[in-house]
Amino acid sequence: MAETNIPHPQSLGLSEQFGDRPCSVVLTEPERIGVGFRIFDRFLVSKPDRNGALATFEREVLKSGVVVGVLPVDFRRQQVVLTRQFRLGGHLALDRGDMIEIVAGRVDPGESPEDAARRECHEEIGISALKLTRLASFTPAPALSDEFMILFLAHVDAGKIPAWAGNACENEEIAVVGHTIADVIGLLEAGLLHSGPTIIALQWLIRHFVRDGAMAYLWDRNG
Repeated sequence: MAETNIPHPQSLGLSEQFGDRPCSVVLTEPERIGVGFRIFDRFLVSKPDRNGALATFEREVLKSGVVVGVLPVDFRRQQVVLTRQFRLGGHLALDRGDMIEIVAGRVDPGESPEDAARRECHEEIGISALKLTRLASFTPAPALSDEFMILFLAHVDAGKIPAWAGNACENEEIAVVGHTIADVIGLLEAGLLHSGPTIIALQWLIRHFVRDGAMAYLWDRNG
């Protein structure tokens, strides 16, 4: 099993009432709008408004489910291993469709998040995760999708990365890129990276590796 170092809200002296919480809502059965690589559904939503009156409205959602994101780092070489591949959303939004990202992918039915993280590392960067640490979990775009991402740190050997990887069955053509930690932080701070999960993962790296120095390197040596 992967390690987890994420504190629970209670351990920080916080109450759930101040964070995300359940909502009193009634949904109809979904109306299927489209089916492609993802499923797109429409729901009729009924919920009390702020005055207690029942409000009814439509919302659409892209069905994605549980996914994993993986930040592969070689702490001995001080390198981060990332992917570069075409993203239609990046092309349409920014004319930046050739995007740098962390490893990511869906958790298959019957598969644990840890096993999915290991599989995605092999598929997308061509090397194995030597050790996994669970970092965080979040919804990347809750206004659009039900996607729930579990983010991992993977200790890897960057000396073994291939130039290209990807799952041919999914039409993936992924360039595998290795950057020094300093260089990838420079890309982030220059505003040259736009993938949300990638930015979150690299901010974690800045906080826990750059600010706290040798902690992550010691995990690698003692793991």
